[in-house]
Amino acid sequence: MDFTFTEEQQAAVEAAGAVFADVAPDGVPSPALTPGAVADDFDRPLWAKLAGSDLLGLVLAEEHGGAGLDAIALCLVLREAGRVLARVPLLEHCAAAMAVQAHGSPELAAALLPAAGRGTLVLTAAAHGRSGHDPAELAVTARLDGGVWILEGTQTAVPWAQNADWIAVPAHTGEGEAVLAFVPRTAEGLALAEQVSTSGERLAELALDGVRVERTHLIDNPEAWERLRLLLATGTCALALGLGEAVLGMTSQYTGKREQFGFPVATFQAVAVQAADRYIDLRAMEVTLWQAAWRLDAATGGAGGPLPSPGDVAVAKIWASEGVRRVVQTAQHLHGGFGADTDYPLHRYHAWAKQLELQLGPAAAHEEALGDLLAAHPLA
Repeated sequence: MDFTFTEEQQAAVEAAGAVFADVAPDGVPSPALTPGAVADDFDRPLWAKLAGSDLLGLVLAEEHGGAGLDAIALCLVLREAGRVLARVPLLEHCAAAMAVQAHGSPELAAALLPAAGRGTLVLTAAAHGRSGHDPAELAVTARLDGGVWILEGTQTAVPWAQNADWIAVPAHTGEGEAVLAFVPRTAEGLALAEQVSTSGERLAELALDGVRVERTHLIDNPEAWERLRLLLATGTCALALGLGEAVLGMTSQYTGKREQFGFPVATFQAVAVQAADRYIDLRAMEVTLWQAAWRLDAATGGAGGPLPSPGDVAVAKIWASEGVRRVVQTAQHLHGGFGADTDYPLHRYHAWAKQLELQLGPAAAHEEALGDLLAAHPLA
């Protein structure tokens, strides 16, 4: 197996590292000290830097002003974003743009993609359904009325919805088919209720009451929502990996300086073993992430595997949801009371890790999904 990234992918990492180099994880009020959202908007100056470095068009084709790279490149950039808790809708924006590019009408692509690549138009996606546990496509109904689609239903915990221009909303037609509608935030019949994430960022509950969507703004290919769902999950694993690596680095630095009985605590066997276990978690998160991202790209190119790509995504989610929790818990333990100090950024990483864990869902649910896939596709 060859785990080497291409020159283009490595260049994307370098560009992302330069953009995120000056991002301060504690650049907004602490979520532990703020009753509501830590800020009304995402980090617009950082968004402008991402656009200026052509990272918002990373996965778009050249005809839309992009670099034409793949899901692996996006996950590499998201990993860098997770290291610094970057407060931008990079994952949702790029994943929604990829769905439009792959399955949208020419009219929809022309309306959204060039501006999305420049960062002047912001996309997000509703992926959590009514409660975060039920399939998102079942939370909204779509019916065709003459030349337009009518959407009815509710989606919860939509990231950056108040600040996005367009929202990708999955829905079902009542005939077992999933569709993906692109709805402008200002659409008549669309109401947004304020919600706040565990990490202190703004979310929104969407209430769709007779929202009218032009036929060219709705993708009726079920593969569009399925791929968007898998890409959002894989990208969340990438964010968790970057966050976990940053936290383990902080822990290494702290335990290397903190002394007990005249020796750095990092030299104590119990401390070293715990840190080593978390390093193993991160390496497992990493290899399963790249496997999932590669399978998403390979599936698009027609390459198969022993299981469908959702199986690889399920494995990545199992490791990410469990691994990121263990990493931050061990970090808090090894930092002692210092980890809870709101003047030190570790508590922010802990809050973000918990939010990512909630987004990914419990490992047991992914293990059950993986078991269903194994039962349906027995390995030779």
